[in-house]
Amino acid sequence: MSRDMPLLARYAEGLFWMARYLERIENLARLVDVTQNFESPGREAESWLAMIRINADEEGFAERGGGLSAENVKRFYLLDRSNPTSIPSALESARTNARTLRPLISTEMWMQMNVFHRDMLSLTEADVAGDQLSRLCGKIKEGVQAHTGITEGTFFRDQGWEFYQLGRLIERADQTTRLLDIRYHLLVPGGKEERKQAEATQWGGVLRALAGYHAFRRVAGATFTPVDVVAFLLRDTSFPRSVAVCLEGIEWHLSRLRSRYGLRGTVAGLERVEELRAGLLGRSVDKIVNDGLHIFLDGVQRDLILLAAEIGTPFFRDWRPAAA
Repeated sequence: MSRDMPLLARYAEGLFWMARYLERIENLARLVDVTQNFESPGREAESWLAMIRINADEEGFAERGGGLSAENVKRFYLLDRSNPTSIPSALESARTNARTLRPLISTEMWMQMNVFHRDMLSLTEADVAGDQLSRLCGKIKEGVQAHTGITEGTFFRDQGWEFYQLGRLIERADQTTRLLDIRYHLLVPGGKEERKQAEATQWGGVLRALAGYHAFRRVAGATFTPVDVVAFLLRDTSFPRSVAVCLEGIEWHLSRLRSRYGLRGTVAGLERVEELRAGLLGRSVDKIVNDGLHIFLDGVQRDLILLAAEIGTPFFRDWRPAAA
């Protein structure tokens, strides 16, 4: 029996984007939860503004009026289906892709997606208010994790699996850099002791948002610096959400497409991964921070967009850079 059946371009594209949307949903839920839990006293609006900046949503948010407040930002990302970067919108896009993938994905994947979609459509204002918000974020994370587990256990390991993983890993690396970039600039100015306490709170929030707090404490000393957190999230080779691990996985799946399936269109993507790795490891983290962490992370994000294009252009029907 042949296991090397060609994969239609529309299926490769659908799997890539379905994985990206679901990874994005989980990261948004993590960010909302941590933003609420680690609001800086007296700077609540600035904390929620960080969410808007992460997604470059300043214009879209402003168009809805109402001003900057925690309640408006929560509604914008958890309830507003007209916001293309909201959780309901991303889930609708993921389910639309899943519908086109019915000949490929397992029945369990499709059923879980529908239940998850139904639950999110039933959300109300009460679900995002007060203590209910953390429960909701937990439910959203569990929904995506259930999808990931079911996919891991039921999805056939052919070319489609490689494209699914590429989408998930590119989105994960991108979200890690965006969260790190925004949070780095949110430390409370002040005296030495005040700044030290602010750093512990903010960096604890960063690590929790990425489910990395306990993993970081296993490798960090009793006291740590922001540079230690940056190094962990960028370079640690054991933490699954670090940029280094994501790049390693992207390289693996591109190499599989090339070696097992003979897809020569992977060459540009593999070269881009090498460039990203060289930039990540070419200088010390202290120098990266001192030279400007924002500039460095912005470059990584741009390279990830180019990497996605170098996968989409040769393999998908109609690559649209704006969609990235």
